[in-house]
Amino acid sequence: MLEIHTLVFNPFQENTYLLFDDTKECAIIDPGMLTEAEQDKLVAVINQLGLKPVVALQTHLHVDHVLGCVFVLEKYGLSPMAHKADEFFLEITKSYAQQFGIIIQQNPPALGGYLNHNDEVKFGNTALKVIHIPGHSPGGILFYNESSGILVAGDVLFKGSVGRSDLPGGNHHELIDGINEKLMLLPDDVKVYPGHGPSTTIGLERSGNPFL
Repeated sequence: MLEIHTLVFNPFQENTYLLFDDTKECAIIDPGMLTEAEQDKLVAVINQLGLKPVVALQTHLHVDHVLGCVFVLEKYGLSPMAHKADEFFLEITKSYAQQFGIIIQQNPPALGGYLNHNDEVKFGNTALKVIHIPGHSPGGILFYNESSGILVAGDVLFKGSVGRSDLPGGNHHELIDGINEKLMLLPDDVKVYPGHGPSTTIGLERSGNPFL
């Protein structure tokens, strides 16, 4: 059975997720740790749960979701995997962070691999299906585990809202079309874990999300 643990990091209150099953192999999704204290918190939770990180995954490569990528590479030897369409963000992370008053020493590491729509990411006894929905960012992807009814949604779908589309490479129509065509087909009880804020379900968003 797939389990998920949420950690909230950095001034953007970004959700970093640990996904693991009974093998204790673990995926780190969107590591957002900015400070040493946040890095220590991630390590403490991984150790406390007895996890072995084996893959680092990115829903997208906006600054608030990649602040911990260097640490994850140095600590666990894991390079981030993401969609190629977002790769250009890596080169501007340091300068973009400065616009928010956030000082980082270097840009995130190069991607360790590319993920495309309908790809499968496997670890332990778990397989995550990759769903590509551009609109918040060109390479926005989500990770879906059908057997556990878990969807890690990045900044595509939120409780009662959807992702911003006014950032570089954003497109509101692509975002809404992608959500309707690819997510609203999923069962009502699928639990959605967004990049910020509380979890929700597909059923709740289908019936009550004003943007849909």
